[in-house]
Amino acid sequence: MANGVPEHEVWAAADAVLARGERPTVERVRTELGRGSPARVGQLLEQWWEHLAQRLKGHALLPELPGEVAQAFAEAWRLALAHADTTAQVALREEHNRLFAEQTSLTQERKLWEIALAEAQADLAEGANKLTQGELQLAERQGLVDRLTTEVTDARQQRDHLQIHVGRREAELDALRADHAAAQAHIRSVEDRAHQQVDQARLEIKALRQQQERTQREHEKQVAKLMAQCDALRAAARSAEQAAAHQAGQVAALEAAVSRWRRAQATSPNRATGKVSAAKTNRPRRPKNKDSQ
Repeated sequence: MANGVPEHEVWAAADAVLARGERPTVERVRTELGRGSPARVGQLLEQWWEHLAQRLKGHALLPELPGEVAQAFAEAWRLALAHADTTAQVALREEHNRLFAEQTSLTQERKLWEIALAEAQADLAEGANKLTQGELQLAERQGLVDRLTTEVTDARQQRDHLQIHVGRREAELDALRADHAAAQAHIRSVEDRAHQQVDQARLEIKALRQQQERTQREHEKQVAKLMAQCDALRAAARSAEQAAAHQAGQVAALEAAVSRWRRAQATSPNRATGKVSAAKTNRPRRPKNKDSQ
C-alpha cells in the first residue's frame, strides 16, 4: 500500500536524488519511488535529513574536509531539513483537507440515502394500504357476486314453479276438453253453459299463457341483466387482482432497492473510518532516532 512504503526505500530514493546533484524533496523522492503518500514520504525524508546531518557532523562521509566546510554543510542540511518539514506539513494539511472533503461528501450522501429510505418506506406503506383496500373491495364484490348468484337461483326456481303451474293448467284444460267431448251427446241442454265454461277456460288459458310469456320475458331480461352484472364484477375482480400484483411487484422492487442501499451503507462507513485512521497514522512526528518509526 502507498501509505506503508518502507523506510529504507525512501532513504535509498533520497540518496539517489542527492547522487544526481539534486536536493531531495517530497515530490522528487516520490517520483524516484513511483509511489508513496506525501505525508509518509515527508515523514521519512525528515528522518533522512536528520541522519544525514548527523553523518555530516561526525565527518562520516567527508572526513578530509575542514571543520568549517563540514559545519557549512551541516547548516545547509539543517535549512534543507526545515524546508522539508514545511513541505511535509503542507502535504499533511492538503491530505487532511482532502479527507475532510471526502467525509463531508459521505455525510451528505448518507443524508440523501436516509431521505430516499424514508420515501421508500412511505411508498411501501402506501402500497400495503392500497393492497389491503383492494382485498377489501375484492371481498365485497365477491359477496355481491354470491348474492347475485343466489338471486339467479331463486329466479330459476320461480320459473320452474310457473312452468309447473302452467302444466297443471294445461292438464286441466285437456281434462275439460275430454269431459266436453264425452258429455257433448247428452248435455245438449247445457250446451250454452258448457260453451261459456269452455270460453271462460280458454280465456283463463290465454291469460295464463300471456302471463307466462310476460313472466318468461321478464325472467330472461333479469337473467341477462344479472349475467351482465356478473361479467362486470368478474372484470372488476380481475382488475383488482392485476392492481394487487402490480403493487406487490413495486413492493418487491422497493425491498430490493432498500437491500442494495443497506449493503452500500454497510460498506461506505467502513471506508470512511479506514481513511480517517490512515490519516491519523500518517501524521508526521519528529522521532528521537531512526528506529522510532
